[in-house]
Formats: sequence, C-alpha cells, structure tokens
Amino acid sequence: MDPGGAHHDDSGDDHDEDPDDEEQSRVATWIAERARATSGRFRQTAHELRQSLAGEASAKAAVDSLRARPADDIEPTDTPRDLTAAAFFDVDNTLVQGASIIHFARGLAAHKYFTYGDIFDFAWTQAKFQITGKENADDVAQGREKALSFIAGRHTSELVQLGEDIYDDYIAEKIWPGTRALAQRHLDAGQQVWLVTATPVELAQTIAERLGLTGALGTVAESVDGVFTGRLVGDILHGPGKAHAVRALAIREGLNLKRCTAYSDSHNDVPMLSLVGNAVAINPDADLRDVAKVRGWEIYDFRTARKAAKYGATTALVLGAAGAGAATATRVIRQYRG
Repeated sequence: MDPGGAHHDDSGDDHDEDPDDEEQSRVATWIAERARATSGRFRQTAHELRQSLAGEASAKAAVDSLRARPADDIEPTDTPRDLTAAAFFDVDNTLVQGASIIHFARGLAAHKYFTYGDIFDFAWTQAKFQITGKENADDVAQGREKALSFIAGRHTSELVQLGEDIYDDYIAEKIWPGTRALAQRHLDAGQQVWLVTATPVELAQTIAERLGLTGALGTVAESVDGVFTGRLVGDILHGPGKAHAVRALAIREGLNLKRCTAYSDSHNDVPMLSLVGNAVAINPDADLRDVAKVRGWEIYDFRTARKAAKYGATTALVLGAAGAGAATATRVIRQYRG
C-alpha cells in the first residue's frame, strides 16, 4: 500500500499507468483547482480541501488493504452477508480505553524513535484528556504530525511491524469489552465493521485485523517507493475528514449509509455520526452527550471510576485527576529511562 507514492513502470512504457494512480491524480488535481478558486458556490477552505483529500486517501487505502487480503485469511461463515449495511467505530475512548496517541508514542519511544522529552509531551496530552474528558483537535493534530515526523525516511513495512508490537504490548488489554461486543453483533449480522480513526492507518489496520474486523480508515502518511516522506496525504483524519472517508468508502463498497451505524465518544465526530442512519454515543464527552440527547441517539457508557470525574466532578476530584495525570506522565518517563 503506497497511497502517496509515485508510480514506477518497470517496463519502461510511460503511458501504462495504474488506474488507481490515475484516480488519485484526478482527485489531487480537483482539490488543487478548488484551492485556487477565489469565489463560487463550491468554494472550500484549505483545511476543508485537506480533509477531503485525507478522506479519499484513507478510503482508497482501506479498500486496497481489503482487496489484497488472502482469501484463506477470511474465516468461512454460514451467516448471509448484508451487502449494503456496515458499522463504523471510532477508536480513542470508544473502542480503546484512552487515546491511542499515547500508546503509539510509547511504542515509538520503546523502539528509540524519539527522546524522553517527547514522551512527556505525549503523556501530558493524555493527562489533559483524562482530566477534561474531551479530545482536543489541536492536540490530535500536533501529536499525530509529531509522531509521523519521526518515521520520515523509514520503510512502511517497519511501521506495520511496529503496529503489531504496539497492539500486543499496549492496546490489547485496553479494548472496551462492551464496544467489542457491539462490533461482534454487526459481524454476526453479516455486516462489514470498520474502524475510523486519526491513528496512522498501519496501526489502525492492525487493530482491526487482531479483532477480526473488516478493516480500518486511518491517517495516511505519504510514502515514495515504500519509504515515508514525513508528510501526510491531505491531513490528519479527524472531524469532517472521517465523514469524507466514510462517504468515500460507502461509494466504493456499495453501502447504503442510511442502513449503516456509527459509534463515537467525541463531539468532533458529529459529522460522521450525522452521515449514517443510526448514530450511537459510547462513553460520550459532555458535548456529544447533549447532542445525542437532543437527536435521540443511543448512549452507552462503559466507564467506571472515570465517569464521576467527567460529569459533575467536584474541584477536589478534578485536582486529584490532575495530580494523577502528572503522576502517570512521570511514571511513563521513568519507565523509558529505565
């Protein structure tokens, strides 16, 4: 999978281009033209255009990965396939306890991808998340971009292997059983089940594979000849970008979005949740809980002690959470110094 890479024709025929490369080139050209436009009904901001490109790249990577999967990797089942319905699950605090950025950072640190000061930055971001219960878009963007910058010049296969190690060491024990059961319900109904996350697509696909899900939509890092450039294709897959990715995947897979279901914990994912016929809030932040109540969406909360800290916590509890977050950061730093 090399969504950002240049096409190389070993036969020497410059006119024999891969249809997928031609398609991505057309998308990039279309977005570039929209960015140069100064007025008009379909004028989009640079951020919106990057999100569109991120969604298209993510959907292409997801479908390419699914098509490349060996037939013997797909377990036989007697369940009739429901070809037009699917479920889409956010990852951070929806499927996995906490934010995957800290798990990704710990894995990179363990493999000497960056310094102890860098791991503190990631830990502090996670501490803020634990205290407020809200995912901050700026933190997400800065954290993922910083993490991806550390893989510049490395082979894509290296990150795939790293994703497997990170899952085994840090993520497997963090899966919410309740969310996993919801995903299984869709699988048992013969539906596709996709993860949708800002996490690098290589790690997201590993999580999906280990859980027996269909695949994953994630942030696509640009690569050339199997080597990361340190840039993203479009942008972090976040907020509107997730909706773009889900819509693009639905077109490619022939899904009826009105028959699909989406799950998330964050108000940032309202665009994705609003896209499908059945939206479900899992472990919702305060803003998403309000939206869910107004729109009549289902709400599941699989948290225990954290629930009180998020809803109606006293000042003492908040201060205690802040201290716990700082202590967590310190323990992480000490762990990797050791």
